[in-house]
Amino acid sequence: MTNNKKTDLIQKMSSDENRQRASAVTVNVQDPTSHLARACLANYYHELAERFEDGFNPEQSISASTEELTPPQGYFVVAELHGEAVGCGALKCHTAFGEVKRMWVAPSVRGLGIGKHLLARLEDIAREQKSPLLRLETNKALVEAQTLYKNFGYREVAAFNTEPYAHHWFEKSLK
Repeated sequence: MTNNKKTDLIQKMSSDENRQRASAVTVNVQDPTSHLARACLANYYHELAERFEDGFNPEQSISASTEELTPPQGYFVVAELHGEAVGCGALKCHTAFGEVKRMWVAPSVRGLGIGKHLLARLEDIAREQKSPLLRLETNKALVEAQTLYKNFGYREVAAFNTEPYAHHWFEKSLK
């Protein structure tokens, strides 16, 4: 077998394996105080603390408390793979809009489309709750998040809140 054929075979096997892994992922609404939700948030906070220039302290960020993420005030979704939490996202429900918070995907499963599944689930919930608009903000260090949001039809807008860790604000009409 030539090197090119070996490389092609390895890439196909890797691609098949990734499709299998991605098909095993489930995304469901969870109680934000559940073990899986807390595990996701701990990993999310740890990663932000490492990636942001000045670290990250959730106490200084705009709130996304368990009360705010419990229906009907909000929703917390967790992506699971074989019983392990590998991603999360949240929706805070306001009268005039929904607010996406706490989007995170484990580095070990990035590239499987989990972020897309999480965001789509949050959008579906927002539509069910009759939210006409979704808003979110993100940090300049989270380039992959910015790309996801833009690819999902979010447009960058002027700052609409005072989130101290945000550099980019986005919104999307759900009408």
